[in-house]
Amino acid sequence: MSAPKKTTGRALLVTSAVVSSLALTAPVSYAAPKPSPSTSPSATPPANMSTVGGERLGQPGTQVNLAGGVPVLPKDLTARSWVVADAESGDVLAAHNAHWRLAPASTMKMLFADTLLPKFPKTMEHEVVPSDLADIGSGSSMVGIKEGETYSVHDLWLGVFLRSGNDAVHVLSKMNDGIDNTVNDMNKHAEELQALDTHAVSPDGYDAPGQVSSAYDLTLIARSGLQKKDFREYCSTVSAKFPGETKKNKKGKSVRENFEIQNTNRLLSGDSDISVYQGIAGVKNGNTTNAGSTFTGVAERNGKVLLVTVMNPEKSEHNEVYKETARLFDWGFQAAGKAQPVGELVPPKSAAQTTAQPGANDSGEAGGTGDAEKSSKPAVGASAADGSSGVGVALGITGGALVLLAAGAFLINRRWPLPDLVRRRGRS
Repeated sequence: MSAPKKTTGRALLVTSAVVSSLALTAPVSYAAPKPSPSTSPSATPPANMSTVGGERLGQPGTQVNLAGGVPVLPKDLTARSWVVADAESGDVLAAHNAHWRLAPASTMKMLFADTLLPKFPKTMEHEVVPSDLADIGSGSSMVGIKEGETYSVHDLWLGVFLRSGNDAVHVLSKMNDGIDNTVNDMNKHAEELQALDTHAVSPDGYDAPGQVSSAYDLTLIARSGLQKKDFREYCSTVSAKFPGETKKNKKGKSVRENFEIQNTNRLLSGDSDISVYQGIAGVKNGNTTNAGSTFTGVAERNGKVLLVTVMNPEKSEHNEVYKETARLFDWGFQAAGKAQPVGELVPPKSAAQTTAQPGANDSGEAGGTGDAEKSSKPAVGASAADGSSGVGVALGITGGALVLLAAGAFLINRRWPLPDLVRRRGRS
């Protein structure tokens, strides 16, 4: 079924302010060994995995505390690895092989976006040359970028998030001094986020020897990305207009028309066998031969914001990764406030080293934000001036200091403006 169009809606202000503490003297967590050169996943998780975020997260199998009226987990979960976490407090409510290093597919684009989004203004334009589109993997998902055409950075990011376009990723990477430099930047950023299971080889998530991540890391990366206003806008956009190829019309005049692109995140756009999930607001899906299906999603319901990551369901049913994600979201919203956490999403390394000033950093690398998000009035809008249509085009937020370091406590942005439109969408 076609993706729903954006309608006018006010931005929902998530106003809870729960503090996640990190003692400066906290013991060092140990990362998993260096990634294997093999791209073929093992049938079983390793006995020893990273303990970043807590000892239990390094144990194979399902980790959950079911005492105190906590609902039982769904019985029909087949994913190799998954995580359910409170996006605001950072509590991991339940996990299954959380630190198992697996091929991430296009969910790796979350790290790509979190790394590169601050580097180029969205109004910047770039004319595509042949070398920009060189070395794109065979069978890659593409948004339809053409040589010789000019695209804004905003266009390119829509191509990355909505269509998972490897062509858009490669153009942005070339703008960032090349693929190798971009991958190096991504790996440095992953280390800063303490996403230590993650090793990028390609910027787009295309299968490559040694390219791995984990359900824990993808959840951590999504949480970092969601601190950025642009990241939230792009990952929550359902449909948009994308520039087409310049052609001569019947009168001989050069004309460039737009075509519509729709988000391939089926919990956001829906499909023949799955409804739009109530409260969904992103984040990113992926699928390759080696990785299978992967997905990280964020959703809000009744004042709770949850992140769920699912990697490689064994069940081959159509849209299975979204169906298992939806079941885990359902469980998480029922268990929120009841389940004792089994671990936590750790803050970036720099949070224990640098005091962030209010509004001093809009990059989001430590969860910060800038003046653009200090409005005390929610924004509304039916569509952007550039013709994009989605749920994250106009966002408003209250408050100023979103990241503070004091007395050893890391305070992350708890006021994500998840759009009201997605919250009001129901599941049939």
